[in-house]
Amino acid sequence: MKALTMQGFLLRLLFAFLLVMLTYNPSGYSYVHWLQKSFSHFGPLLGLAGISLIIGWVIYIRATLRSLGLVGLILAVLFFGTLIWLFIDWGWLGLNNVTAVSWVILVLLSFVLAIGISWSHIRRKLSGQVDTDIVDEE
Repeated sequence: MKALTMQGFLLRLLFAFLLVMLTYNPSGYSYVHWLQKSFSHFGPLLGLAGISLIIGWVIYIRATLRSLGLVGLILAVLFFGTLIWLFIDWGWLGLNNVTAVSWVILVLLSFVLAIGISWSHIRRKLSGQVDTDIVDEE
């Protein structure tokens, strides 16, 4: 298993960010917005884009659940949720600005997914323990 580099983590983060932003973002340019505008004339391009996004989500969510587990995922969400609370408490983020809060939540969701897909590498670096999904095939 190759060691995780900062470049490797940032690449995973970039793909998680793209997945999240292509699916939904407050700008009005996302799959959800496209689907809402084109639902009455749903075509193969819209279907292909949707299936591609679903594949990306399955890869990231499955890797995140396998590496972090349910408890780890809950802890990650609690950590980032508390971080948002801290930003609000410090006045950096206002609850009255729904768009800004949405952007922050989406960026932090990207971090949760990137950490989840990278966690096996991070755990190995910190503890020396290796995760594997290899099973004996008979």
